[in-house]
Amino acid sequence: MKQAFRVLQIAFTYIGTVVGAGFATGQEILQFFTQYGKWATLTIGLSTILFVWLGTKMMLIAHDTGSRSYEDLNKHLFGYKAGRWITWITLLILIGVNSVMLAGAGSVFVEHLGLHYQTGLLVTLVGTYLLLGRGIRAIMQMNSIVVPMMLLLSLLMITSTLHQPGASRFITLTTDKSLIQVWLSPLLYTSFNLVLAQAVLVPLGNQIQSRNMLKWGGVLGGIGVGFMLLAAHFAMSAQMPGITQFEIPMGSIAFQLGWIVQSVYVSLIFMEIFSTFVADIYGMTLQVRQNIRVHPRVIMLVIMLLCYSLSQFGFSSLLSILYPIFGCLALFWAFKLIMDRWGSFRGTKEKY
Repeated sequence: MKQAFRVLQIAFTYIGTVVGAGFATGQEILQFFTQYGKWATLTIGLSTILFVWLGTKMMLIAHDTGSRSYEDLNKHLFGYKAGRWITWITLLILIGVNSVMLAGAGSVFVEHLGLHYQTGLLVTLVGTYLLLGRGIRAIMQMNSIVVPMMLLLSLLMITSTLHQPGASRFITLTTDKSLIQVWLSPLLYTSFNLVLAQAVLVPLGNQIQSRNMLKWGGVLGGIGVGFMLLAAHFAMSAQMPGITQFEIPMGSIAFQLGWIVQSVYVSLIFMEIFSTFVADIYGMTLQVRQNIRVHPRVIMLVIMLLCYSLSQFGFSSLLSILYPIFGCLALFWAFKLIMDRWGSFRGTKEKY
């Protein structure tokens, strides 16, 4: 039972790392999947396979090579010199994306709590500063609470959408996008999210002693991400094209299910943004600390200040501009991970 619980913790941490601002709010799914109509169900299936395979492989490589941060993983994949360059590019990507997450927190406070945009940013920053001292264990504990609730709400959205007139729209929606765009989108999406997830999954793979638990945690986590993608796409397809006008489209769907569900879902959106933001700041701090001998709190404050400055541009505008660009950069990284022969599903070696 203890091993099964730890496997679930790993899976929930994996899911919670991917389910950040763009995913939890629905904007990410709208940009990469739902806008492609009936093709989205197939491309979500492809993304799920890649999340299971490559996310698990990443943790196993970190476990086997003793990688402490994503810099160590990149040095393994690209060599020492190129790995350092890739690491600093990854850091810039992480800062940009966490600016999007911070902006997402501000949007939650504006659209659903009637509070000021800056209030959401400051609450997230202060909470992150207070929690970061507890490390990876606090991140796993947070996701063990938040992710199961998100999975339950995904089920609720599926069952409620089944009774709507547009329930079958996910298999009938058309798109004017080319097939190249359609099939490139899941590759960009998965590559991009795995580049971001390495900030958390690499330290996690290094600290978990059982290789077998990492393997099953990665498989369950990848399947969980795929299920939540499909559930959100199914619910939003029924509301197309009107759903595209909202900064937080999933929140507007929750609104239709009653104020109790809406309140719970909006709270969970913020908690997912918050937990992913905490995890990424933790991973970035570990990486920078390996190169700059400054107190971790100072590094953390500088990174958060950069994220705060970029978040002033707003949530959906940052998401639509930065994510596709970063996704293209991430494709090269994902290709190297695919070609790496380490970390395959071989044996159940334990690390002592």
